[in-house]
Amino acid sequence: MIERPTTAWREGIEEERRELASGTLDPDCACIAELFPDSLLVATDSVLDSFEAELALLQDVSDERVFDAVQRVVLALNAVNDEHNGGAYETDEREQLCHHIDESLTERGIDVVALASRHGLERYQLTDRWRDW
Repeated sequence: MIERPTTAWREGIEEERRELASGTLDPDCACIAELFPDSLLVATDSVLDSFEAELALLQDVSDERVFDAVQRVVLALNAVNDEHNGGAYETDEREQLCHHIDESLTERGIDVVALASRHGLERYQLTDRWRDW
């Protein structure tokens, strides 16, 4: 299983805590824990748990079923973003989440490039139709 974006976000929080504790980071410059509150991390992991479980159980990997799964994960992430005042996922986080979706599909054996191409999309446009973040 590929590493989730939330893992890297948590590692950033821990690194920031260590730097604050050691005095190597000015408290006025600390922002990672504020950017990634526990409620955001837990909610994002819950959405990704559901998505990964759905992919694991996916018997029919038809384009329609794959797009249904992508739509569900994106709409759920939209809800998490909305719950966090619409600013939970900035550019880096959006890219990490889209990459995670892509890699999760690839791990499941889905040829993402071919899937996207069959629908007139580029690989990294799979989420665009539903994504608000």
